[in-house]
Amino acid sequence: MEVVYLDPPAWPHRGRLWSHLISDVSYAELHAFAEMLGSPRRAFDRDHYDVPADRFATAVWLGATVVPSREIARLLRDAGLRRPKHLNGRERPAHG
Repeated sequence: MEVVYLDPPAWPHRGRLWSHLISDVSYAELHAFAEMLGSPRRAFDRDHYDVPADRFATAVWLGATVVPSREIARLLRDAGLRRPKHLNGRERPAHG
């Protein structure tokens, strides 16, 4: 398995803090890691998984590399895996 990345839990939603879990290789790798973590598929949002703060330490223990939040979008863009909100997860962005 390659590297998956996780930012620190800093995103508030529904009374909890959340992290973003991504892969810079493939969505298949990301889904496989999320399954090991116990994240449901409904936690997948376009190009990342939302991970609650109470699962952060487990994700790191499983091998996720912690990066600053600003790195998440850059890593996705560099890998060609970024799916902007306006595409709503249905289309793949053009590479360029």
